Amino acid sequence: MNSNIPEIAPNTPPAEILRTGIAAAGGPVSLACSFSLEDVAIIDIAHQAGLNLGVFAIDTGRLNEETYEVADALTERYRLKIDWYFPKHEDVEQLEREKGLFSFRESLDNRHECCHIRKVEPLIRSLKNLKGWVTGMRREQSVTRSELKAIELDEPNGGILKINPLIDWSERQVMDYAKEHNLPTNRLYKQGYRSIGCAPCTRAIGPWDHVRDGRWWWENAENKECGLHRR
Repeated sequence: MNSNIPEIAPNTPPAEILRTGIAAAGGPVSLACSFSLEDVAIIDIAHQAGLNLGVFAIDTGRLNEETYEVADALTERYRLKIDWYFPKHEDVEQLEREKGLFSFRESLDNRHECCHIRKVEPLIRSLKNLKGWVTGMRREQSVTRSELKAIELDEPNGGILKINPLIDWSERQVMDYAKEHNLPTNRLYKQGYRSIGCAPCTRAIGPWDHVRDGRWWWENAENKECGLHRR
């Protein structure tokens, strides 16, 4: 278990948070990439800073076509190697045979079950040989993320480091960075999407809605996590 957690001052630049976290991890560190604006910005920041940061992604089987387009663009632009992980096919088959294709809309327990099969279990495998992982989470995204730290100990995942370099950034800062650096951007953002996950669980929202209102819109805000970020 890694107990060496550096103290990070507020508004520390993302590149410095990444550099500090990677050094403190003392081993391989990878970004959990969902191809959001945040994750694409982190890839660019790490590339510009010459940091040794791996990238992995989880293909849940329910992603939008537009998300795959961003993955392809990143691979070409940065000569990026993405380590893809998939749900165990037997678990997906059993879920859909027993409960159908949209059981996640019937109850919170059912939604957590689907997220566990399609996201959490593959994540556990993807983190197995890492000393740290990087996320694109920001404090302002939701009430479930307001207490996040730039670098923290991820006890549920074996005590590795969890690095959140954009912790203090606003949505506007992320958008401005993407525009300034001409980053590959999911086309769904131009259609009113502001947080993009699995296709059946994500929808467009209005400009005055909260950034996470389009995720699992049938649930209360305090429940809007998939289990990837256990605390």
